[in-house]
Amino acid sequence: MANVMRPDDLKKISNDAEMKKAQEYMARVKKQEEEQKSVRELFMEKDVRADAAERVNSAVRRAAEQGLHELQAFSFPASYCNDGGRRINNNEPDWPDSLEGYAKKAYTYFDKELRPLGYKIRVEILDYPGGMPGNVGLFLSW
Repeated sequence: MANVMRPDDLKKISNDAEMKKAQEYMARVKKQEEEQKSVRELFMEKDVRADAAERVNSAVRRAAEQGLHELQAFSFPASYCNDGGRRINNNEPDWPDSLEGYAKKAYTYFDKELRPLGYKIRVEILDYPGGMPGNVGLFLSW
């Protein structure tokens, strides 16, 4: 005949199950943080591609064929800016100074190669998770 489990045994089983859930959650969070760190490092190290002119031509041609005068070149988290996107959010004239990594390199490419041809650039905060700037969109227009 089996013995009936004691309440202390049941509490231990519940605590062990909760501990396992907490450990799994912490492992998922750590993995997500590592992935986000890796993506950020890639963004900061990324260079403008050698075939940038061909890629720009192709993208703006497709957009123009669709009757558009602007396209979103890329987006990135506002946290990648040295001010968290504050200057972009406030449309301050020195917003390019807040760019870091690939965004800064892309802006430099725009300034040297595309602005003299008559292209314009616009940036905006695309979303506000938790009331804070989330993602920045960089738009190229003609």
